[in-house]
Amino acid sequence: MSGDEPARGPVVAIVDDDTELRESIASLLTENGFVPVPVADSTGFFTASAMNSLDLALVDLRLQGESGLTLAIHIRERLALPIVMLTGRGDETDKIIGLETGADDYIMKPFNPRELVARLRAVLRRSGYSGLSIPDRSQSQIRSFGHFRLDQSRRELIGPDGAEIALTNAEYRMLEYFLRNPDRVIPRTDLLRELGSDHSQYMDRTVDVLIMRLRRKIEPVPSKPVHLQTRRGQGYIFMTTI
Repeated sequence: MSGDEPARGPVVAIVDDDTELRESIASLLTENGFVPVPVADSTGFFTASAMNSLDLALVDLRLQGESGLTLAIHIRERLALPIVMLTGRGDETDKIIGLETGADDYIMKPFNPRELVARLRAVLRRSGYSGLSIPDRSQSQIRSFGHFRLDQSRRELIGPDGAEIALTNAEYRMLEYFLRNPDRVIPRTDLLRELGSDHSQYMDRTVDVLIMRLRRKIEPVPSKPVHLQTRRGQGYIFMTTI
């Protein structure tokens, strides 16, 4: 690339047989600095991969007439390319199989546009992509509590030492929800509803597990939480200051 050419964003193949959704995702990615390559099927994908230097494949699990899982396996066999699967609400088993066959992440339809962009960026970072243009943290959407910062643009939790603390998608969503609703008691039914769009099979026990995991990551003494506190018989309250 010559010095006069503008920097190119990551090239993302969008494999989806729904024309309207494919074009909508392409527009979203273009607005956020990506270079979308929308195709309808595996034939279109491999034709595009021969003509473009792809950085990531976004693949619909339920391609008409073929399996997105099969395409993911073929991509893994032929190309060193990170893969994110788009899945429907009833595809729990296939999501697990998809991750086992090489998908780096999945996202449920219908999805939040900002979340899709953030998840693609996160997968690209983890895969070692070096040309990703992301706003500086000073310009990002930051929510702070105690000595921690949650960077919503990068979907990162930054600890007191400035290092990232790894969060699962469910942990991130729960923490973000608490930070959007600080200093008020939140019933567990509200937490289940918040997680329900992407985790429809969650039960009460799962909330307890997520609370326990978050406390291990953000509390000096998890058994004596100062941020994520329990209000017995009512729910939970998140205190941003200590």
